[in-house]
Amino acid sequence: MTDSRVARLADVLVAYSTRIKPGDRVIIEGQPSAEPLIRALFERILKAGGHPHLALSLSGLETMTGLDDVFLTFANEDQLDYPATFYQHAYENFEARIRIHSLNNTRMLSSIPQDRKTRRKRATSPVLKAQFERGGRDEYKWLTTLFPTTAYAQDAEMSLESFEDFVYRACQVHDSASDPVAHWKQVQAEQQRLVELMQGHDLVVLKGPNVDLQLSIKDRIFLNACGLSNMPDGEIFTGPVENSLRGWVHFTYPTSLAGNAVEGVELRFEEGQVAEARASRNEAFLKEMIATDPGASYVGEFAFGLNAGIQRNIRNILFDEKIGGSFHLALGAGYPETGSVNKSAIHWDLICDMKTDSEVFLDGELVYQNGVFCV
Repeated sequence: MTDSRVARLADVLVAYSTRIKPGDRVIIEGQPSAEPLIRALFERILKAGGHPHLALSLSGLETMTGLDDVFLTFANEDQLDYPATFYQHAYENFEARIRIHSLNNTRMLSSIPQDRKTRRKRATSPVLKAQFERGGRDEYKWLTTLFPTTAYAQDAEMSLESFEDFVYRACQVHDSASDPVAHWKQVQAEQQRLVELMQGHDLVVLKGPNVDLQLSIKDRIFLNACGLSNMPDGEIFTGPVENSLRGWVHFTYPTSLAGNAVEGVELRFEEGQVAEARASRNEAFLKEMIATDPGASYVGEFAFGLNAGIQRNIRNILFDEKIGGSFHLALGAGYPETGSVNKSAIHWDLICDMKTDSEVFLDGELVYQNGVFCV
């Protein structure tokens, strides 16, 4: 019997997050483990008058080939460089995309040589470019979510049942008596006040035991992330002026990219660019990612995590970047709608806790202290 929370999540994703209307072509990306949610989405998209298209993978969504591990092990150079034809067509022409992270093994690609993964990421970069650019013009409604699997539960050091509860509670679909759409609309209203607070300013200074950093947001636009592109959600973000970052930050939470776990990341910036990079775990991978392309050593996103319902790290960026009382920077591609012009084949979020002895100043005024806005 399908979990009723899955049905409620599908309702939210179709009616609220992607706002499917008659005629919309929708690509659904996921793996067999997410079948309950995929079925529920397929049905609801049809009832909304849309045209669902399945892009199912047997092992991962990184390479856009359907079998990440097989492809990256056996593909020759020409095959590694071959574009993701169907995905690129869908991202450049369809009206919507729903991606469901649903891995059964989050370390599946950890033994693949990084240069092969990087080469494939460059080949698929037009897909990410289309997502960001068309999304910024409101031509493409893209949504990323997660279906609970044992692999994600193990990463979070939780039982599958506890992890399911955590996920559905974070998405606000855990209580049949509540209205999740009303909740996310309330989040939208509350966060809009903070967007307006940040808008129109220039210098942001972050101080604390893990950060001494300044950056400019002059003429940049803050966006309100309230369940329309991610589920769960809860952040405000912008693209900082590319050459403005100066200073140092120690990212307190572990993170991963394409199955590569990295911990203890420390970055020092000069004129916007990473001048020095260290990590207590997997430092070689960190430096390789920063060298992916010219834009990978610059920051495409600066954001505050505002979801008070997410207070622990589960080693999954979809949730961790929303942790209340944190901020994050993303190395690589920026969102054009924020004013960012940074382009890269990567977009890698790195998160820093701000709940202890930490402050943020906006053009000299204290606006944030110990994990909360104070104005």
